[in-house]
Amino acid sequence: MSDAISLRHGPFGRVGLYRLNRPFVTHAHREAHLFFYVSGTTGIMRVSGKALTVDPTRAVAISPWEPHSFEPVPSGNAALYLVLYIRPEWFASHEGIDEDFRFGENMITLTPGTAHWVQRMGDLLIANDDGHDVDLCLYETTSRCYDLSWRHRRWERGDKKPLDRRIQRSLGIMDELYQSDLEMDWLARESCLSRPHFFKLFKQQMGVTPNIYLNTLRSEHAINDLLETPKSVTEIGYDLGFSSQASFTRFFAANVGVAPSEYRKVALLA
Repeated sequence: MSDAISLRHGPFGRVGLYRLNRPFVTHAHREAHLFFYVSGTTGIMRVSGKALTVDPTRAVAISPWEPHSFEPVPSGNAALYLVLYIRPEWFASHEGIDEDFRFGENMITLTPGTAHWVQRMGDLLIANDDGHDVDLCLYETTSRCYDLSWRHRRWERGDKKPLDRRIQRSLGIMDELYQSDLEMDWLARESCLSRPHFFKLFKQQMGVTPNIYLNTLRSEHAINDLLETPKSVTEIGYDLGFSSQASFTRFFAANVGVAPSEYRKVALLA
């Protein structure tokens, strides 16, 4: 199982301590993602097909919409990880960069200064401290990791191509109809593309498949409902188009890491 030890949510996004001992399916987030080892056995993050070991000296940085999964090593052994989900608009407001920022490299070798801020943030989460120091630690950790990721590729910063209008149309449809059981053949036709061309172009432009994008939308709305509304887990699942609480719980655990009831309990107690 996966257990959330402590969770925080706010304008920055989300940050949590997780005890992990099972793999996660390939998924993606609108947010940037930082993954730090805390204790226990090491694990492997697969980012866009690359296997990256997370250990005391190295962290994994994942850009928005970059597909990734997790594997404990060996399987079944638990380890504790500090996980950040960083809203691009929050980071942009502090750094003055494009909201659609990306990391230069996925593997980051931690400097002593960066490791200090990671340790400090973990200590604050364990102590359930939700004061100004948490925001400071989040900013310092994110900013330092961002700079480290571009240390060898600074000339490539800001290189971004505009979205194809047909992909823009498909994104608008999914944003509007995420609660429906969307057929990808229908979505391709609505985007004026054949199914193979639609999947190829979508992956080229967004970095993930249409299915992963849709799963992310549902996960985000589920998290918002868990934190901001009194609706039951069953109600949230039905509102998102799931036929039962069990199917919704399986979906949420696979994409977020913990069961929805556990996520709500830990986040609201923090």
